[in-house]
This record gives sequence, structure tokens and C-alpha cells, in this order.
Amino acid sequence: MAELTNLETKLGEVIGLAMAAQVSTDKVIRMARKENGGLVSELEQMQREAKETEQRGTELAGSFEGKKTAILEEARDVKRKGATMLSTYLDDESDALDGFEFLTMAEAAEVGHWAVLREMNAKAGHGQVQSLIEWALPIQERHFQTALDGSKKLAAEEDPQGVS
Repeated sequence: MAELTNLETKLGEVIGLAMAAQVSTDKVIRMARKENGGLVSELEQMQREAKETEQRGTELAGSFEGKKTAILEEARDVKRKGATMLSTYLDDESDALDGFEFLTMAEAAEVGHWAVLREMNAKAGHGQVQSLIEWALPIQERHFQTALDGSKKLAAEEDPQGVS
């Protein structure tokens, strides 16, 4: 397996987070349909954009000669870690609010990873990486805001004196 630079590793991580985002939004979509269908369309858009992010990232990984396999293995490792976090955080008793709170954390992590990739690339000067960052980072920031807004909307509907 090819040895990856820090930049290539971080690219793998953001691809893996996009893979994990598709799985987590799917789970939260199912939860939201049961409780608050009005939030589903935004989640479906997030899922589509995560898929496109994965596709664009995978295409970019292919431009790193001899390293695509290693970058995508890093991505799959991050996806596995995300799946573990998802199953730990959201169990059979979880509701849509729990799901949106998980997405808020996950989307904040994605924003952070893209910002780190941007800083690394400021030194590396890789034009294709820069183009992907310029496309993806605003989307990830919007996803974070969508998840946070959904969390707040669902929290506002909760009875604070109710029993969990």
C-alpha cells in the first residue's frame, strides 16, 4: 500500500466522512419520517450532496498517481469509525431529536476536517484539492446549520418537564 502524505490522508478522511454522512442521514431520515416529516427533504438534500462529495473526492483521489487505493482505504476506515459512533449514539430508543443532535456533531466534524484540509492545502497549493474545498466547504457549513436548526426546532417542540 502506498504511503500517504498528510494532505492525502486528510483527503481520505473527508471522503470517508462523506460516506458516513450518507449512512447517518439515512438513519435520521427514517427517524424523522416517524416524528416530523417536514425535516426530511432537507436531510435528503444533505444525503445527495454527501454522495456527490464522495464521488468528487474519489475522482480527485484518482489523480494522485498510485495512491487512489490507499486514499480510499483511509476513507473506508473513517466510514467504519463513523458507523461505530452512529450505532453507539443512536440506539432503538433514540428519537428524531437524538438523530439531529448526532448530525449536528457529525456535520461540525466535517466542517472542521474540510477547514483543516484547506489549511494544509494552503501550503501544498494543489489546484484540484483547492477546487474541491471551495465547492465542498460551503455545503458542509450549510449542512451543519441545517442539522443545528433541525435540532433546535425539535427541541422547541419538546416538553421540558416531560419524562424521557
